[in-house]
Amino acid sequence: MADYKGTIGILTGGGDVPGLNPAIRAITIRANREGYRVLGIRRGWAGLVDLIPDPDADNSDCFQLLTEDVVSRAGRTGGTFLHTSRTRPSALPRSLVPDHLQDRYVGESNDLTDAVLDGLEFLGVDYLIPIGGDDTLSYAERLHREGVKVVAIPKTMDNDVPGTDYCIGFSTCVTRTIELTHRLRTTAGSHERFLVLEVFGRYAGFSALLPTMAGAADRCAIPEYPFDIEHLTELLCYDRRRHPSTYSVVLVSEGARMTHQEGLTFKGNEADMYGHRKLGGIGDDVSALLKKLSPRFNRGRRINVVNQRLGYLVRSGDPDAMDSIVPMAFGNLALDLILEGVTGRLVNVREGVYGSVPLEEVKEPARQVDVERFYNTERLRPVYKSFEGLPVLIMTGAET
Repeated sequence: MADYKGTIGILTGGGDVPGLNPAIRAITIRANREGYRVLGIRRGWAGLVDLIPDPDADNSDCFQLLTEDVVSRAGRTGGTFLHTSRTRPSALPRSLVPDHLQDRYVGESNDLTDAVLDGLEFLGVDYLIPIGGDDTLSYAERLHREGVKVVAIPKTMDNDVPGTDYCIGFSTCVTRTIELTHRLRTTAGSHERFLVLEVFGRYAGFSALLPTMAGAADRCAIPEYPFDIEHLTELLCYDRRRHPSTYSVVLVSEGARMTHQEGLTFKGNEADMYGHRKLGGIGDDVSALLKKLSPRFNRGRRINVVNQRLGYLVRSGDPDAMDSIVPMAFGNLALDLILEGVTGRLVNVREGVYGSVPLEEVKEPARQVDVERFYNTERLRPVYKSFEGLPVLIMTGAET
């Protein structure tokens, strides 16, 4: 007879962000002290897809027992020591169906939810805590409807998960973006160039707008508002003339688009299991056009460009203070709900206060910047007025 109250499973899905390990640490330590066994499911949903429900099978690549000793050191680090994936069990390609399920699932695209449920039962998981963005959490909501007791935790660099004003990883993303932008100023200033930085933000421009508001850039381009490249060139030339070191800076969200574009800019045609093609390249396109158009607004002289895609640089490394504190609080919120017997919830922050909402909210449209309130479409920069009554991170939560 087991000497614990129940078993809690934790997994991390989608892209890595700083703050995942602190969340795992908080859940594990609190759960162990409350008398629960904790299992870390490895590689996101892939750990449950690949699990062989046989006591004689080697499933060490699919899960591990979590204790205070295991999580304490990892809790101070970035990334996720449980590893992650973008596996989508409800639409798994035939080529990724594991060998032990090949006879059971033979379609081009397969819904392995029954196998996932079998895996959870085999592991004896009583409560599941998935940590992820809208893709990971949308499948968590599916499992909730199937009867699994789920309490979810939001994370994403873009800070756009519906139902919460804050997602794990966002603060570190903003902190890194500001830091790296200021570092790159030395090169832009030395050569009197434009500095173009492509930053995160598929559908929402929070990670470009907030660093710009903090003084990291002169202008920013966000997904919520298509911009005219000639107008941006004129603005950056104006900023460059006014700067003592003769340079100017623009942050461009990866999901931003110019007015003459029909769609987003992708690195290739390959899509992940959730149908997302990898974004990347808008910074390159903007840089090339800025160089080409700059003579029109610079007395016939071309202005060269320092062009950098920040990418993984802002999602790697240790979490900042907020992404150490918020995951701790989220983990404890999840345990509070479990101890109260409440599931089917997403822990959250709204208007600066911790709480939770029904998990179904993750199926709502992604959160976006309120352009009318926070983005000056003529100046391509944030609006700097009427801060009274707004949350600490200004536009994150003001629209809810």
